[in-house]
Amino acid sequence: MRCPFCGADDTQVKDSRPTEDRGAIRRRRFCPNCAARFTTFERVQLRELTVVKKNGQREPFERDKLARSIYVALRKRPVEAERVERVINSLVRQLESSGDTEIPSEDVGELVMEALSTLDKVAYIRFASVYRNFREAKDFGEFVGRIAADDD
Repeated sequence: MRCPFCGADDTQVKDSRPTEDRGAIRRRRFCPNCAARFTTFERVQLRELTVVKKNGQREPFERDKLARSIYVALRKRPVEAERVERVINSLVRQLESSGDTEIPSEDVGELVMEALSTLDKVAYIRFASVYRNFREAKDFGEFVGRIAADDD
């Protein structure tokens, strides 16, 4: 593993342990070159996934990109990071176990919306506003109205 501080190729693992959800291995590393310490995570990847965008463009699935979009929607919301990681791991497992190696971006977006709807309603609305491309305030009003009707 390359050191993120000095770029040295030879780093040493000082400690390894599973994460709380047992979905990854957390490794504490040490760089003998610059004496820096850092953490890496090792996760099982069942298959290489490709996301097919609406315009037909294909790009490799990136767990970090999925996580970033969820964390942006959850910014300043009272949701524990541990719960968010469990949701992200669950989404990745769903995608990997779907049997398809090419997944339409719409399917990914719908899965994220479904997960956020149970995790945090405000984050769900934030994500939906970008994903569904709301253009006017009435788009928000209609969407929130449907959510409120579903909760009744």
